[in-house]
Parts: sequence; structure tokens; C-alpha cells
Amino acid sequence: MNKNSKIYVAGSNGLVGSAIVKSLKSKGYENLVFTPHSEFDLTNQQVVKDFFEKEKPEFVFLAAAKVGGIVANNTYRAEFIYENLQIQNHIIHQSYLNGVKKLIFLGSSCIYPKNSPQPMKENSLLTSELEYTNEPYAVAKIAGIKMVESYNLQYGTNYLAVMPTNLYGYNDNFDLEKSHVLPALIRKMHLAKSLNEDVFCYVRHDLNKRPIDGVDGSAEKADIVRVLHKYGIQKNAVKLWGTGNPRREFLHADDLADACVFISENIDFKDILKNEFDLENPEFPITNGEIRNTHINIGTGRDISIKELAEMIKNDVIGFKGKLIWDESKPDGTFQKLMDVSKLHALGWKDKTDFLSGLKAVYDTYK
Repeated sequence: MNKNSKIYVAGSNGLVGSAIVKSLKSKGYENLVFTPHSEFDLTNQQVVKDFFEKEKPEFVFLAAAKVGGIVANNTYRAEFIYENLQIQNHIIHQSYLNGVKKLIFLGSSCIYPKNSPQPMKENSLLTSELEYTNEPYAVAKIAGIKMVESYNLQYGTNYLAVMPTNLYGYNDNFDLEKSHVLPALIRKMHLAKSLNEDVFCYVRHDLNKRPIDGVDGSAEKADIVRVLHKYGIQKNAVKLWGTGNPRREFLHADDLADACVFISENIDFKDILKNEFDLENPEFPITNGEIRNTHINIGTGRDISIKELAEMIKNDVIGFKGKLIWDESKPDGTFQKLMDVSKLHALGWKDKTDFLSGLKAVYDTYK
């Protein structure tokens, strides 16, 4: 990429997309184009086709996706597989038709089998069954990996798939039904602390920005307390799903964005083939042997239990004085999802953000 290259960031308003935009601008890339969700339906083939033919981007960061936590994934299974397949199919294919020089497709660590050996290496993909609760989303992302890989092998494109671990950051989704575990913990404990310290105006302010089940800050106090209780938020306690024993790895979205820009600037598909398959000057399509698992894990290589994370947020980030109650009747999900990031390190990139400092910064921004 050069500083004048036209770059399309799909999903620019989301957690990942907004971080990529910030990273690109910090490095002097200003010729950026977007498809705001309110104006462009990326599940519509004609909309995507018209956009590419008009804008002709040279580089693409495909961060647009329907995402959510364990509850949302398990509840809206059809939406998660349909919308994600549509978005990525249209953008990847139009990138090919319109001569995009490089595309970065962002997937997720949930592509790996439920009982994958830890830490999870790229070659663990499709070796056994997936975690049931997010299987539709994972299948869509696996399809994206294979689509990128297949277009490279058949058409000679220069597309790369990156698989981030669990993310957190400033522009996260704090919806209590649809969010991932970390933003949900932050919001629940912020609201519980506000109740505990009897500053109900903070609760009203929070619900005015992000209503819960249609209840905003103007509702009667009893109605607000009732909806908070539904989500396990009380004056002296926060109720959380599962045992708290599963372990998760977390990466700041700014670090992911930095990794994506680094890869776009420095790594080509031929480098993956050279490093992984000892192919110096591959011909397309490749007929002598199997080329698979060319995606790149992006993470820290370090994990923490959900219980440890909850205690850290409670005590060191928010300062909530109540207790944590674990509802062991609820599912835990996969026990451990730790990424093997040796390929990423060998390519020359490592994470930079201290975890506790990153959490405090996100909470400060949330407040």
C-alpha cells in the first residue's frame, strides 16, 4: 500500500473496523472509503456490486460481520450464518471482479474445534466438531477462509485471512443480550456499582444511551430495577453465567488493527506459501499437493479464566463492592480457546497493550 491507495474498510463503525480506520489514519492513509450500515446493506449483492464498480478500491479490510456473544449466537442461528455468508461472499467476489490488489478477511477463533488441542494451531481447522452454541457463525467464517484460499489458488489473488482471538476495545457492543463476555462484565458491574453507591442518575444515564429490553432511563425506578435484575444486576451482587472456569484470551482491538495493517503492508499470500509449504514461486492453480490452513492466528498467546477476569474487572477496574454469583446451570461454552501465534510472531508482529491498562482505558471511555 502507498499513502494514496484507495482503501475500503467494510464494517468501519464496528469495534474492529473503527480500530483499523484509526490505525490507517495514524500511519498517513487518508484515501479511505466506507459503507455505513445505515446506508449500505452488504447482504444485498447489487448494493455491493454497485459500490465496487463506483469506488474501485485497491485494498480491502473485510471487518463487516454480524457478531455477538454466546446467547446471541445460540438464539439467532439462522441470522448469523445467512448474513455473514452473504456479506463475505459479495465482498470477496466483487474484490476479485474489480481487481483489488489485497484483501484482509477477518474471522474468529471460534472456527476451531470444540476440543482442539491447546494452544490452537492453524492446522487444527476442520479436524473435529465445533462448539454447538456458535456453530453457524463459525461455519460462515470457515467458508470465508476457504473462499479466500480458493480464490488465491485458482485466480492468483493476494487475499489473506486472519483469525483474531477474543477482542475488546473502545467501540465495543455493550448490549447485555448480544455482547461478548468482557463488555457485558464491564457494563453489569458498572450498573451494579451505581446501584450499590446509590447514584441512580448514573443508571438512568446508562439506560438512556443503551436501553435494555426497551427500558430507558426515563422509566419508573421499579421497572429499571426489574429489568436489571433480569440480567443478574443487583445492588449487592452480579449474577454471571456458568462456572467461571473456562479460559479465554483477549486482545485489544487497537492491537488487532495494528496487526492487520502490518500484514497488509508487509505480507503477501506467496510469503505464506513460501514459509508454510516451501514454495518460492508458486504457479496457479497449484496441482502438486494440498494447500490449506493458510490463515493467520492473531492473539497474545496468553489466557485468563472468566472468573479471574470478572474479579479483575470488579476489583481493579470498576471497584464494585458486592459479590459475584455464578449460575452453574448455564452453559460454559468451550473450556479453553488459546491461540498459537507462532506463525504471526515469525512474520514479525507481536501485541503491545498491557491487559489491565487496556481494560481501565476501555472503562474510562465507557463512562
